[in-house]
Amino acid sequence: MANDEHVALLKQGVDAWNAWRRENHYDIRPNLRAADLRRANLGGANLSGADFTEAHLSWANLRRADLSEAKLIGAFLREANLRQAGLSAATLIGANLSGANLSEADLGVAKLIEANLSGAQLVDTDLTGADLTSCRIFGISAWRLKLEGAKQQSLVITNIDEPAITVDNIEVAQFIYLMLHNQKIRDVIDTITSKAVLILGRFTDERKAVLDALRDELRKRNYLPIMFDFDKPASQDLIATVSTLAHLARFIIADLTDPSAIPYELATIVPTTPVPIQPILLSDRSENAMFQELRRRHHWVLTTHRYADQARLLADFGDWVIRPAERKVRELRG
Repeated sequence: MANDEHVALLKQGVDAWNAWRRENHYDIRPNLRAADLRRANLGGANLSGADFTEAHLSWANLRRADLSEAKLIGAFLREANLRQAGLSAATLIGANLSGANLSEADLGVAKLIEANLSGAQLVDTDLTGADLTSCRIFGISAWRLKLEGAKQQSLVITNIDEPAITVDNIEVAQFIYLMLHNQKIRDVIDTITSKAVLILGRFTDERKAVLDALRDELRKRNYLPIMFDFDKPASQDLIATVSTLAHLARFIIADLTDPSAIPYELATIVPTTPVPIQPILLSDRSENAMFQELRRRHHWVLTTHRYADQARLLADFGDWVIRPAERKVRELRG
């Protein structure tokens, strides 16, 4: 819990707080864990190194505040004003920054792993060297970002109530989301040679490790992996989304190991989407009969690659997954 004296001092105002920090800057690390500071006016406050773990700072004014090296794990910063704030080397793992204004903020080498940035404003924001792994970035406004050395992996571009779609680049994320909801953009994308590889499957505990390994292997080979989790019942909206992503992809990797994985959706999409589909399947599992029929009818559905375990799959990935898919790409494109 927070130090009551620190909370009381902060609520006296920024001038009193900053004076106290100047006197005790190197001696005391402010403890503001779980403090209720909603709507607090903390603009220009020296909060460097403070511990705000699970603190409530939603709607707070933190403009130009110094939060460098602050600990904000699981903090609530919904719609907070962090414009021009200093957040370099801050730890924001799991923080809720939905709707926050981070324009011109310094987030250099900050840790934003699994943070919720939905609807946040990031204009001229410095994210140099930051770790954005698994952030939710649905609806963000991102312009002129500084991203040199930033780790952008598994960014979730869909809302919390939608099937998870992840990509590895903020600019690409915005583009893909617009593409999913704009027919004109989709028509343009259909004519573009892409490095995108769509990975389809179910992200159960058993399968997620394999799908993550495939994604990492694709990154090493300069592809842009897009993963789609079939964890919801099939619907027209779901099928339309997968169809759009399939048209974007250079080829598709379909994990058939889970018995309930994807045959219905692909049976609907495959006939009108001539994109190479490379199925993979654990060697001790049976292939769905519906998928066998798809292969018989549509030559862009490739022979299923069976593998004994994850290590064997990765060892054979180039020869038995990438190479057949690329060969079919060249054939389909003439």
